[in-house]
Amino acid sequence: MRVKPFFIKLATLSFSLLLAIIIQGQKPMKNYNKLTKEEARVIINKGTERPGSGKYEHLEEDGTYTCKQCDAPLYRSGDKFDAQCGWPSFDDEIPGAVKRVKDADGRRTEIVCANCDGHLGHVFLGEQFTSKDTRHCVNSISLNFEPATIKTERAIFASGCFWGVEYQLQKMDGVIFTKVGYTGGFVPNPTYKQVCTGTTGHAEAVEVVFDPAKVSYEELTRLFFETHDPTQVDGQGPDIGTQYRTEIFYFSDEQKATAEKLIKILEKKGLDVATDLSPATTFYDGEEYHQDYYQKSGGTPYCHLYTKRF
Repeated sequence: MRVKPFFIKLATLSFSLLLAIIIQGQKPMKNYNKLTKEEARVIINKGTERPGSGKYEHLEEDGTYTCKQCDAPLYRSGDKFDAQCGWPSFDDEIPGAVKRVKDADGRRTEIVCANCDGHLGHVFLGEQFTSKDTRHCVNSISLNFEPATIKTERAIFASGCFWGVEYQLQKMDGVIFTKVGYTGGFVPNPTYKQVCTGTTGHAEAVEVVFDPAKVSYEELTRLFFETHDPTQVDGQGPDIGTQYRTEIFYFSDEQKATAEKLIKILEKKGLDVATDLSPATTFYDGEEYHQDYYQKSGGTPYCHLYTKRF
């Protein structure tokens, strides 16, 4: 059988491409997760996030830390410790998950994901922080976190500037994870700058992952109503605009019924509640510098103060 020239050329090209990849010591391209500009600066271009700015430095929940770029499991929470260095620290990795590479100057040892070669940070020996005498100093931005398998629920609340909303909700025992972002609008993947124009339809909001065995949805919703003014329309304190509206985005009929019950209680107390109730839709994560804002800055909310209402 005669092989057509086209297929000979195609086979030759494919072999040449594979040979070039092998020669250059690179892995074949895969469909890795899309990275933001800042994530790529650290993970691809081997940058470093500012000390104290990462979301996982002080996280104490049980679970597994995975690679932001390829989702490979890297570290277990049981190997994490507080080195007070400004970055998450681990004294061991999941076997085979992390590769060590000498920096070009030979002074430090870089650590990368063994699956995708994404930059994680550096490893240091001989510091005697733990009995393993090893410290993996890892950029939070290089990681994702998967909580241990427990029954969890989600809630989304909007009540003005999301910095203060997150600050109050994070303090509730049973809250596993929070993140700020945008929801309830009609523009896909909005940026903070776009949302601030008030033309995207989104509200600044906080998504909460919680353990219902430790804290109920009703307790969270009560805190929501007690840490902002639910009577103010399209704003909260000095922040004015539809993006600062008071709104609950519910995931179930049960959550909706709980919110309605609490609103009726407040109305009987004489409050003209402006809080809207809407089904939860796509939640777009806010920019990294907005996450855990008051934890990073050391400040406190300027308008999300606690007021007992129930």
